[in-house]
Amino acid sequence: MNDHEVHEECLRLLRDGMPDPAPDAFDEERDFLPLGLDMDGDVAVVTFLHQWGGTGVDPFIEGRTFHRRDGEWMGLGGGGGSAPYEPLVRRSSGEMGRYLYKYGTGRSVRNANRLLPWGAKWVNEARLRASAEVARVRVGKRVLNVPPHGHIVVVWGARRGPVLEALAADGSVLDTLDLDRPAVPASSEA
Repeated sequence: MNDHEVHEECLRLLRDGMPDPAPDAFDEERDFLPLGLDMDGDVAVVTFLHQWGGTGVDPFIEGRTFHRRDGEWMGLGGGGGSAPYEPLVRRSSGEMGRYLYKYGTGRSVRNANRLLPWGAKWVNEARLRASAEVARVRVGKRVLNVPPHGHIVVVWGARRGPVLEALAADGSVLDTLDLDRPAVPASSEA
């Protein structure tokens, strides 16, 4: 895998959308697997699971943010972190301790070419895992389908982070998560 291949795959996903059904295993040609995609107006984020076979390096999840300028998606940056244990296995809310678990965030400046240092505009992203009971996640007016592996990513360009609603298959709200507030730790039984 090289940076150019991942960037080209991101542009393809932004143009064509995520494959349906979502991939749940690595193919022989690539060591990265697309996990999620979200667009909100002129900002977007794509996440990938990276794995290097036989190298002893733990898999990690990377998010890359984009801004659409003059009809073209421009890469802003990205970052990542360690993938959870068995990253493609969906967990129940009992195992996870909640319906939505935020495990990563990122932020990229989208107007880096400004003359003065103030007035920065940001693109924010949150990487989350949805429990097996969650079918969709509502982000404002957008509704994201949760793929079989349970990983979703949310992007926003506003100052405040959105409030997410975890929805069951029947549309009932299972839980809410405010991305502007720190996550409440899962309760532990003594």
